[in-house]
Amino acid sequence: MAGALWSLLGVLAGAFVAIQAPINAQLARGLGVPVAAAAISFLSGAIVLGLVTYFTTRSQGLVIDWKAPAPWLFVAGGALGAVYVTSTVLLTPRIGAAALMAFLVAGQLLAGMLVDNAGVFGVAVRELSTGRIVGAMLLLAGALMIRIY
Repeated sequence: MAGALWSLLGVLAGAFVAIQAPINAQLARGLGVPVAAAAISFLSGAIVLGLVTYFTTRSQGLVIDWKAPAPWLFVAGGALGAVYVTSTVLLTPRIGAAALMAFLVAGQLLAGMLVDNAGVFGVAVRELSTGRIVGAMLLLAGALMIRIY
């Protein structure tokens, strides 16, 4: 049962990404500067997450160990996210939300397979198999079909 809830949360998060992209693209049109829309998206998200972190740690009596992670980890995820969000702002009006989501999922799957295969960032090793490779090729073909047809 818990596995099904986690899977449902993953689907819901994916749906939020599909909705976020055209919202941010509309904000970019209104502002006239796409990067500004991406910045506002990150700023508002940072404020929300800051508040959630504050109340969660306070209510549970947790203390954040700011010295434990390597310094580059404080920047890397946000920098990659900035490229991601800015790309969705720029690409949504050009190729459409459905094609963009298809290519994003294909890119995520391919990168995820490489991360799994190499076992980097503390991820358990999951070797490439014929089924995984064929599945990725089918997903990429589907993404191309959504864009072309």
